[in-house]
Amino acid sequence: MATTPTPAQFRAVPSVLRVVPNIISQAKQPLTVKCALSRQNGRQSRRLVSVSLILLHCLRVPKHAFAGSIFDKYVKRKKLDPLDAYVPVVILTQLQIKDIERTLEADGPQYDTCRSLLRSGPAASLRVNIRAVAQYAADNGNGKTAFNNVDQCLRALEELDSLFLRASRNDPGASVESMKAKIIVAIDALDSLLGTVPSDVLDKGKAIADSYRNSKDDADLEPENLDPEIKKLESIL
Repeated sequence: MATTPTPAQFRAVPSVLRVVPNIISQAKQPLTVKCALSRQNGRQSRRLVSVSLILLHCLRVPKHAFAGSIFDKYVKRKKLDPLDAYVPVVILTQLQIKDIERTLEADGPQYDTCRSLLRSGPAASLRVNIRAVAQYAADNGNGKTAFNNVDQCLRALEELDSLFLRASRNDPGASVESMKAKIIVAIDALDSLLGTVPSDVLDKGKAIADSYRNSKDDADLEPENLDPEIKKLESIL
């Protein structure tokens, strides 16, 4: 059964109605702040998208489009030294690898010493030198063969180094025969790479390499009496 409101309850209604607008106003205020933040975040997101599109466009522009711009120095290939600066060192490295092969013929080879020889002297800069020679070959139209020779040589020497390491740990699977096989592959690859060098440059490189080896064998030779080409080669090494 419904009850009839009392006069006191009727008098309380206006006060309740006065409170309601304040509650509604307070409830709306955070929503206004959220909307403002949403609009601000929206503007930042649109700005980031615009910047990303610009960068993407720059990255997709062909390299030649940057000629003469601030990116030009990063696009150009590093200038190489003259070819005859690399050839003698490659020849000396080849001779050094042959020296390692001869040490394997002795009783009880020192495999740790063999590993050190692969990382010292002319061999220490082999990777840089043979790639430079291959680049010159590429400029003359023989790049595919030359770079294949580079990969073949480096792969053989890496596998040789692994065999030396295993042998130093008394691994029976690392035989001297397998080491010699890797050495032959590396030497043949270097022979093929040097075959791309012009004959006059190659002959000069062989002469310098031979003189360098002879100067090392002659302990009595004073530094001031060394050939200028040998002095230049020593500075490179």
